[in-house]
Amino acid sequence: MTTDFTIAGAGIVGLSTAYKLSLQYPDSSILLLEKESGVAAHQTGHNSGVIHSGIYYKPGSYKAKNCIAGRHQIVEYCRENEIAHDICGKIIVASNENEIPALTSIFNRGVQNEIEGIELIDQKQVKEIEPYSIGIRAIHVPCAGIIDFKGVCESLAQKITAAGHSIQFNTPVQNVFQKNGSLTIKSLKHTFNSKYFINCTGLHSDRVARSAGIKSDIQIVPFRGEYYELTEDAEHMVKGLIYPLPNPEFPFLGVHFTRMVNGGVECGPNAVFSFKREGYQKTSFDFNDTIETVNFPGFWKLAGKHWKMGLDEMYRSYSKKGFLKNLQKLIPSIHENQLKVSPAGVRAMALLPNGEILDDFHFEMGENEIHVLNAPSPAATAGLSIGDEIVAKAKLAFSL
Repeated sequence: MTTDFTIAGAGIVGLSTAYKLSLQYPDSSILLLEKESGVAAHQTGHNSGVIHSGIYYKPGSYKAKNCIAGRHQIVEYCRENEIAHDICGKIIVASNENEIPALTSIFNRGVQNEIEGIELIDQKQVKEIEPYSIGIRAIHVPCAGIIDFKGVCESLAQKITAAGHSIQFNTPVQNVFQKNGSLTIKSLKHTFNSKYFINCTGLHSDRVARSAGIKSDIQIVPFRGEYYELTEDAEHMVKGLIYPLPNPEFPFLGVHFTRMVNGGVECGPNAVFSFKREGYQKTSFDFNDTIETVNFPGFWKLAGKHWKMGLDEMYRSYSKKGFLKNLQKLIPSIHENQLKVSPAGVRAMALLPNGEILDDFHFEMGENEIHVLNAPSPAATAGLSIGDEIVAKAKLAFSL
């Protein structure tokens, strides 16, 4: 049997792609392969659970276009399918006068991206929105929110299978090659034939692409994001989302406060190199993952450029007081005994050999193949729109 479309990876990008293909080509056969035992097992299920507005991203970029379109889609999807979400809004805070130009720049970018409802607010207005936060100025982003991304993925999986398509778990893709005019996809125990193949494997996307013969310069380097949660007695200090100004040289948004849709308040994440692609613990280590990273010249060039920032992040990883100090820039009254350790996440950072971080979503094509080699934040928010993007690429590349 030859399937029309085989998709690897049951995170939100893979599931959204399968869902959108099923709508566009209802008579096709779709098979989704996932190496874990359930959906959203890695990046999708371990992020902050934020519906991003699109305010930060370069106008016209994949990130900007798909985040904004995806945000509208995913909110509508949650409403229609009764999935937990809350458009609670967020503030991006400037703590001192030196940060005002950067804050203004982000606001202007948000205006260019047509983010609805954003406004620059003063210290009094900051207190009205987040009474425990400090900041001389801030951007209020009312269209940002929080969401149960795993719930979205479970709903998408149900719709895909209800439409007659298949999801096969515990099936990691090991090799992809052309055979007799079609694609052969091999896993540990099974072999599948397919007309078309779409790689949405996140942390392993570069490896799956290489197994298919794609010669890309990109390599995935894992970074662990560690979180704390506020204890119950401190949760009242955060009403929605409180963010600092991001570092423009690094693709992380800084340690922030996130009210979670299923209860509680998360604080973080930091960003530290992980010695394992799925290394959720400080002690996580995989020899092959580590050797692969340290042999990649881009890693050392990145480390050479950002070594001081890396040391700061590592310090916060092992020092609760160091982590707290960053949080107190936003809420000074938070105390160390009001923080408890929360589960970590791992981000797939796509690097080039010159040490450049690939900042935008990135796709590479093979014969009857699409490989999603970079889908960082805000990919979860943008997931449904990225699905549309991939369907459009498939239509063009595969002459559908």
